[in-house]
Amino acid sequence: MTPGSTSDSIRTAGLPEAIGATSGRSVAAGVPKPRELSASWRDALVVLAVVVATAVLSVRFDLNERLQRWTARWERIQLDELPGVLWALSLGLAWFAARRYRQAGRDLARRRAAEARLAAALADNRRLSQQYVRLQEAERKSLAQELHDELGQYLNVIKLDAVGIRDARPVDEAGVRERSAAIVENCNHIHDAVAGLIRQLRPVGLEELGLAAAVEDCIDAWRPRLPRVELCLSVSGELSELPEAAALTAFRLVQEALTNVAKHASAQRVTVRLDRSAPGDAPCDHAGRSAEDLIRVSVEDDGVGAEPGAPTRGLGLMGMRERVAALEGDLEVASAPGRGFRLTARIPVRLP
Repeated sequence: MTPGSTSDSIRTAGLPEAIGATSGRSVAAGVPKPRELSASWRDALVVLAVVVATAVLSVRFDLNERLQRWTARWERIQLDELPGVLWALSLGLAWFAARRYRQAGRDLARRRAAEARLAAALADNRRLSQQYVRLQEAERKSLAQELHDELGQYLNVIKLDAVGIRDARPVDEAGVRERSAAIVENCNHIHDAVAGLIRQLRPVGLEELGLAAAVEDCIDAWRPRLPRVELCLSVSGELSELPEAAALTAFRLVQEALTNVAKHASAQRVTVRLDRSAPGDAPCDHAGRSAEDLIRVSVEDDGVGAEPGAPTRGLGLMGMRERVAALEGDLEVASAPGRGFRLTARIPVRLP
């Protein structure tokens, strides 16, 4: 995976502390502390004491009879019915408080789930940032080594041959012809090496020929590396005029998926599908709105598969998910041990 297959680096100063604090709050929120339990018991005892004191005072001073005598002259406005109204009000308030308590519990559970997702996202973000830096340095080191091995040495050989031709005697025509042929051969080798480096850094023909041609060239480049794997490509829809970000993301998805197949799948057949559904090509939804303009990228193999929730050491799949999410798309993975692996991405097309 190249540095381009991961999302841009995000500043993560203080991230471990933020993750620890968030996780700590999530765990602590699910287990009541002894101090909270003692406060709850104290509040319950206060309520019980108030109820007992009210009952004792009511019996001691005959509050109900006194209330009836005091409100007798106001019979025309039914003040003597006030206790029943207050009783109904108290029941209503108790029901209201119980409802709000249950709602608060649901909100708290959703908040805990959101905090857990946030902690996981922050941890993934930190791993992505660290991996991005490592991959960037590894890519620079690999590029420098490639330039030194493939270009530097052959340029020195070409220079030596050119010096030999310059200093050759006029009668040594065979030697001049041999050195000239060596220069041509070395120049061809350098050309192939430069073309390979350019292909790694930028898809060939993506702007000129379109996404389909670039993906086909990528698959042709993978066939010699995977001689025992049958690589199939299916293309449908108009893929020649696409925004650069969407086309490049779709190409990188195929590139990274084939890399994963070569490393982990042990597959015999891999099918790559590219499809673009324009707004008028798909049926409308239940609200009568036309479907969105989408690029669908699917890579499916019949290899060993994987457990969907199993942790991985690499960040290829996470980087692909970040790329698709940056374009407001979605990425789905379907796999099971021994049942192959299928990756499906839907990328919205935002035309200028």
